[in-house]
Amino acid sequence: MGNLNVATATQGLQNYAESFGGFEKAAASRELSWLRKLRQDGFARFSDTSFPTLRDEDWRFTNVSAIAQTPFRLVRNGDSLPSRKDLDPFRIAGLGCQLVFVDGRFAPALSTLGQMPAGVTVNSLARQLERDPGTLEPHLGRYLDLQRDAFGALNTAFLEDGGYVHIAKGLVVEAPIGLLFVSTAHDFPAVNHPRNLIVAEENCQATIVEDYVSLGGAEALCNTVTELVARDRASISHYMIEREHAKAFNVSTLRIQQGRNSDVASHSVLLGGALVRNNVHPVLAGEGAECLINGLFIGNGRQHLDNYMLVEHASPHCSSRQFYNGILDGQAHGVFHGRIIVHKDAQKTDAKQTNRNLLLSDTAQIDTKPQLEIYADDVKCTHGATIGQMEESALFYLRSRGIDEASARRLLLVAFASECLDRMKEGPVRTHVETLVHEHALRLAGESHGAARQEQIA
Repeated sequence: MGNLNVATATQGLQNYAESFGGFEKAAASRELSWLRKLRQDGFARFSDTSFPTLRDEDWRFTNVSAIAQTPFRLVRNGDSLPSRKDLDPFRIAGLGCQLVFVDGRFAPALSTLGQMPAGVTVNSLARQLERDPGTLEPHLGRYLDLQRDAFGALNTAFLEDGGYVHIAKGLVVEAPIGLLFVSTAHDFPAVNHPRNLIVAEENCQATIVEDYVSLGGAEALCNTVTELVARDRASISHYMIEREHAKAFNVSTLRIQQGRNSDVASHSVLLGGALVRNNVHPVLAGEGAECLINGLFIGNGRQHLDNYMLVEHASPHCSSRQFYNGILDGQAHGVFHGRIIVHKDAQKTDAKQTNRNLLLSDTAQIDTKPQLEIYADDVKCTHGATIGQMEESALFYLRSRGIDEASARRLLLVAFASECLDRMKEGPVRTHVETLVHEHALRLAGESHGAARQEQIA
């Protein structure tokens, strides 16, 4: 992919300007002045910056020219929906409810609403805007930093639908809440911009899972933003699972705002897509907040999987942990760019950042950049990264015990991936993720075993 040039960027902006003009006229809740301004500010910021290039430090390892050069179009009303049977492979057993969004729009006929406890609101953003916009205005768009996030600005410009979750003070929600985002095939490159808002009030507990999948093999872009607000002493587990097809582009941004003594765990699992960018940006704004950022990415072929973490310690006595593991085969390219900023007033910060990578082929590539910016003088911060290949001694040991080579490779891959899986709480989402990872490990083990045999023959 060539780098983004001025002519391409100009043409791309013109296409989006035309699309935004039509969207503004047809968008839901356009009569809300605060929402209209939010959208306009988003598009103005995107127009100022356009798509990021390799000269942008935050994007130095990821070339988005393939996205910028593709004339993506919004999918509007009138398109047929998939059947419930089509979505059966993507259901997660044990969820309390699962809202389904097709090409960015809520599909109630495909959703399973279930019975949520009193005090828990799970709705589509568009419906909430229509019925009770006052619940959204204090939060929507208040946390995302449009100045540093061009894709977030573009998402804000086309903000219309997505998931809305509100958990009242003191509630413990046992069953996970699911949001399933489905991109479907069209005779044109399609784009959707889901916008999610999750507000967890004081002393509540819940698990939310966002799952991104695709039907068909056409080019598609899913550009999503989630704003998660965890009030004082809230405990939230958030999962982002991406398993789209080989022509899909996925850019996601999770912006977390944490109150005093809150505890948030972010788990990302990237398994599909041609080009995937996973942004996680927690701000530990309340004293004593804790955050776990845990991720696993598995790539093959020519996949490009980019993980960008920006953790801001803004108050004293906060703790953050980042653990990301990558497994890459074929000509896959992985990126881990982890950045921790400790602000001046954030004394007694305790932050750790670790990135471990396993390369299964000589043509796989990983760029890793752990980074610390510390402006306080009483902190404990560490970071590190490792890159390696499958240990031949471990493989030999398993083979000597009568295990065939493909099975031995699978066992070692699962063991490496399990470092991330073990940090997830026991429950239906972890069980689901374990199944997906085992399936990928089985496939990778067979493919890498075949490649190894070919090298021996050659």
